[in-house]
Amino acid sequence: MTSVSLAGTSIADRHRACLSKGRASLGQMFGADVEVATDGAWITTDTGHRILNCGGYGVFLLGARHPVVVDAVARQLASHPMATRLLLEPEVVRAAEALVSVTPAGLEKVHFAGSGAEAVEAAIKMARTCGKHWLVSMRGGYHGKTMGALSVTGNDVYREPFRPLLPQVSQVPYGDIDALAAELAAHRNEACVVVEPVQGEGGVVIPPPGYLRDVARLCCEHGAFLVLDEIQTGMGRLGAWWGADLAGVTPDALLVGKGLSGGIVPVSAVVATREAYQAFDRDPFLHTSTFSGNPLAMAAVQGAIRATEEDGIVERARVLGARLREDLDRIARRALGEQVVQVRGVGLLIGIELRRPGLVGDLLVELMGAGVLANHSMNASGVLRLTPPAVLDEHDVEFLYEAFERAARAALV
Repeated sequence: MTSVSLAGTSIADRHRACLSKGRASLGQMFGADVEVATDGAWITTDTGHRILNCGGYGVFLLGARHPVVVDAVARQLASHPMATRLLLEPEVVRAAEALVSVTPAGLEKVHFAGSGAEAVEAAIKMARTCGKHWLVSMRGGYHGKTMGALSVTGNDVYREPFRPLLPQVSQVPYGDIDALAAELAAHRNEACVVVEPVQGEGGVVIPPPGYLRDVARLCCEHGAFLVLDEIQTGMGRLGAWWGADLAGVTPDALLVGKGLSGGIVPVSAVVATREAYQAFDRDPFLHTSTFSGNPLAMAAVQGAIRATEEDGIVERARVLGARLREDLDRIARRALGEQVVQVRGVGLLIGIELRRPGLVGDLLVELMGAGVLANHSMNASGVLRLTPPAVLDEHDVEFLYEAFERAARAALV
């Protein structure tokens, strides 16, 4: 077997050769820079260019390399980074206890995984052990791209190439409590409802007041299992520890990811009631993963929770988020005029919906040129999504405002 040396060629060309051609092309849309370092709210590229990170798909609420999390992970790396999975190990216990201490009362059992989609898969299996075989999700929702998670994701662009997906799945409009009531009545005592407090990839869609409480009530009335997907919204992103807290609900299973490790290593979790977790409790081999609960990730979880508490991140997200939404709304309308449909959000999950097709893509490119990284919304192409870290200082905020206005005016030309 022969191989071709790619030394001396660009990272983009090497990416095309060994990874995804499409991903390499997408990266080049945003310039030729390659990210090589991160610190707090800032990314540094191979050319020394500094970019304010208001993207990252919601991972970096604590910013990059928070010292409390880095220290916890470094200490674990130096002593015991990976467990045998046969002997008992203390870090996974400590991480589970820390996570349970900040989740809604009644959620007492934890299953750790490596990604958000894995957490969704675990929750679906958990629901099935409780006799709930009919999945109900929301149009526009996003829950991942593994086969089970994709089955409840509300975008056929990602679903169609992989059909058939899981059977016995239906979707109802997000925020439509009457449609959900009819669906649960048709599948009484056999349904599992998967819902987000705010639809992030759906375009930062905020449901009507009281929606989640009504969802929880209907699940109780119709014997349905409630999975609350807080992979993007949890850990303080909404200006509360959880969207569940804002709504005053306790689901059967709460999904956690993105910011759970403080942006250091991949980790996710399902936090469940004792009743929901019963089958997993009885048989430790019913649902397993080699890297579930690995000590390195568990150290990161503990560090992230400690940093969130010590730095007042939840309150910071609430206050800073309200300020950014108000100011960005004013700047967007001044620069883009009637092209702005709405600026909306909760905490530091912010969506800017634009009227003209393609304008979001143009704005993303211009923002990158102005030194700000943002994201599009995968299930809503007309919505620019900002998930800035809660560690932005006054200089960072002013930089964001100036860059956004400059980019918006350039995108409109």
